[in-house]
Amino acid sequence: EPSVRRVYGDWSSQALSQWKEQARDLGLVMHQQSANTKGKNASDIGLVIDAMDILHAGKVDGFVLVSSDSDFTRLASRIREDGLQVIGIGEAKTPESLRKVCNRFVLIENIIGGEPVVEAKQGRVEAVAVAPVTKEAPSKAIPLIFAAMKKIDPDQDDYSLGLLGQVMTQLHPDFDPRSYGSAKLSDLLRKTGRFEVFPGTNNNLRVRDRA
Repeated sequence: EPSVRRVYGDWSSQALSQWKEQARDLGLVMHQQSANTKGKNASDIGLVIDAMDILHAGKVDGFVLVSSDSDFTRLASRIREDGLQVIGIGEAKTPESLRKVCNRFVLIENIIGGEPVVEAKQGRVEAVAVAPVTKEAPSKAIPLIFAAMKKIDPDQDDYSLGLLGQVMTQLHPDFDPRSYGSAKLSDLLRKTGRFEVFPGTNNNLRVRDRA
């Protein structure tokens, strides 16, 4: 459960008026950041300052950063330098630089599917449908799976499903079975047609290459 939940923006702006209700419903603390200079994003600066204050206070174990802006790449890197976890959440357009610097990165589109969301457009606030991300073919995940197996032990005959998933995330923080049309890693492995998933000791699932 997050101990600090903040959202940043110019709340005096008409463009964010409907976001106020959304923020209240979610229990988010709205931080006012007025744009004193045109073209400068005061919200970004305020967020970074507060994040560093929280980091130095030493009272949290990690940060969840909800943004698709690569400007936060250095912030995420700095937090990780102190040994804290960083989970990123953003749109499919999020640059690789921000995705890779996080311990874990989750696509918003994989969370909400095509449900309508509130979006500000040219001073208006309206509900728009989020277009679902085009799903990758399961076969596209095969090289990622083999890379994880190689990192664990290239000579093993089979692998723990749980450990395999952990290593895949370490190698590719934005890896998500849902990006390949599968709810779980075990489903994705089966869909590739290349791997067998079977129960091992104490019914813990294991994986092996069919070849």
